[in-house]
Amino acid sequence: MQAVQAIIDRVRKDGDAALRDLSIKFDGAALDAIEVPRSAIDRAYDEVPGELVDALDLSASRVRMFHEASMPKGWTDFKQGYGEVFNPVESVGAYIPGGSAPLMSTVLMSAIPARVAGVREVFVATPAGKGKPVHPAVLVAADIARVDRVFQVGGAQAIAALAYGTESIPKVDMVCGPGNIFVTIAKKLVYGDVGIDGLYGPTETVVIGDETANITFCAADLIAQAEHDVMARPVFITTSLEVAEAVSREIDIRLARLDRADTIRASVDHQGVIAVVETLEHAFDLANAFAPEHMCLAIRDPWTHVGRVKHAGAIFLGEFSHEVLGDYVAGPSHVMPTAGTARFGSGLNVRSFLKVSPVIGLDEATAMVVARAASVIGRAEGLTAHAEAAEIREEFGKG
Repeated sequence: MQAVQAIIDRVRKDGDAALRDLSIKFDGAALDAIEVPRSAIDRAYDEVPGELVDALDLSASRVRMFHEASMPKGWTDFKQGYGEVFNPVESVGAYIPGGSAPLMSTVLMSAIPARVAGVREVFVATPAGKGKPVHPAVLVAADIARVDRVFQVGGAQAIAALAYGTESIPKVDMVCGPGNIFVTIAKKLVYGDVGIDGLYGPTETVVIGDETANITFCAADLIAQAEHDVMARPVFITTSLEVAEAVSREIDIRLARLDRADTIRASVDHQGVIAVVETLEHAFDLANAFAPEHMCLAIRDPWTHVGRVKHAGAIFLGEFSHEVLGDYVAGPSHVMPTAGTARFGSGLNVRSFLKVSPVIGLDEATAMVVARAASVIGRAEGLTAHAEAAEIREEFGKG
């Protein structure tokens, strides 16, 4: 916490100079320019396979359609004299992690909901690697998502720059997106000076399976979750001991052939769980207590059990609505609450970028009806000026 606060303080004090120094120190990246030039984004299309560009376009289209459908609408009740209006924040900085994989999908999942919500300026901050520029697919995704500007800065220093501004990076109203522990702590420390979407830890998936569960599908989904990180949490809850044993064997068989086998094995061995319970009711009780980022129902008639899910970032129903599709192309953002925060939080969505303002517009007759109650409550609280402001209107109405 103190180390991250020191980074934040330094960025606030020294601006771009601090960003350049910290990028060399933590990322091994010597920055000639902090902002990625437009020409580099245009050139990125020449470096990305057409099939990948098409896939990103499809994903962006589905993400955009989902969030357009979920936009809340303002309302007014003229009889009662009240309503609500929704207004977006004006500027957002989306943090896109670097690390071992170029997370182009996270660009779409973070920036597009902000755009749909009506955010005027959307920026991306993502680290450049040692001797390497930002991955071209990340730049293509930023262009597809209609991001205004891309900054090649990562870590806690990027969060500080977005929160407070530097010579090159404008101050934003809100910072969103996942990141490592330093990014998460930085978001926590700057909250209040800037809005944040949430605090995200290692990814996690709970798969609930009954005796009808497809063994191969369940194993593949758990392995896919474990592939993210050694701290990822793949959890399988089943009512069948036979299914549990078969899924465990299938994981071992499939794991050996995968590129990130060491990461997967560490996740499965140290964070993974296979639990056998007596009934589906017990399975849902256990899953809800965990409140996972993703809850997948590999059970008979999954739609009939949706009401049993009380705490989950996202719910996946059946064998073909698997979590990997949620990561990339289903539609909802894959930025989801982790570490039990699904008990009170939601995934990134258009509402994350919207402020709701109640509107009160009473006509005189209605105001006269409720003013007496206002003055009584005001005097009971010892706030006589409040009471008199209501009583003055009463006297005016009598006149």
